[in-house]
Amino acid sequence: MMHNAPTNNPVPINLIRGARGARTGASLTNPDIPIHDFLANIPLLRDAAADEVDRVAAGTRRVYAQKGDVLFRRGDPCEGFWVILYGQVKLAVTSPQGMEKVIEILGPGLTFGEAIMFMDMDYVVSSHALADSLLLHVSKTTVLAELERNPAFARKMLAGLSRRLHGLIRDVESYSMRSGTERVIGFLLRIDGTDNGDDSNTSTVTLPASKVTIASRLNLTPEHFSRVLHDLSAAGLIVVEGKTIQVPDMQRLRDFQG
Repeated sequence: MMHNAPTNNPVPINLIRGARGARTGASLTNPDIPIHDFLANIPLLRDAAADEVDRVAAGTRRVYAQKGDVLFRRGDPCEGFWVILYGQVKLAVTSPQGMEKVIEILGPGLTFGEAIMFMDMDYVVSSHALADSLLLHVSKTTVLAELERNPAFARKMLAGLSRRLHGLIRDVESYSMRSGTERVIGFLLRIDGTDNGDDSNTSTVTLPASKVTIASRLNLTPEHFSRVLHDLSAAGLIVVEGKTIQVPDMQRLRDFQG
């Protein structure tokens, strides 16, 4: 069941509802999550001092989302940014004709909503949980108060945002300059850490979302995405079993990408 997000609530999901971990399956009805420690390790706050993180943590709330829950809709006011502890979230836009374009698929340790928060704009995308998820919502008021208190904190956050922007530029470059086959192979190499170039010759990866969602993320039609998987399978580079993809020879797949 999906829960619509009220626009007057910065955290539209019931904060005390229990959830089941999409990755671990552990019950989190009464979790003991060290918010300070987790915030201190996200790129946006990695360079911040302990007392700065403490003050940000004081304005942070846990958010439980079940698969399909709406975190926010396009046009809702942005009252802070989000951190994923576990689970998966998609950011997407929908055309007037109802066609959805997936902008990002985000997993544990990643953040979203920072740029809109600083631009003082409403959300320009919608966000849905792709799996049962636990997130943190960091209050915009808390972040801005810390920026006013300490200009050095602003420089540290700018460094974090710059790292994120650099990643997005690489992402756009890959979509505009790579073929569909190269995009799919690159995606398979990235998920589950298979792009680390280690000595493992075989790997099994699980698609993190539906094929339709992944195709949209890669700027491909679902038919094109399925055709690429079929061609890679016919070439003996992968074995597809539902959402599970076995890679018999990782180096051969890397070499095929070019």
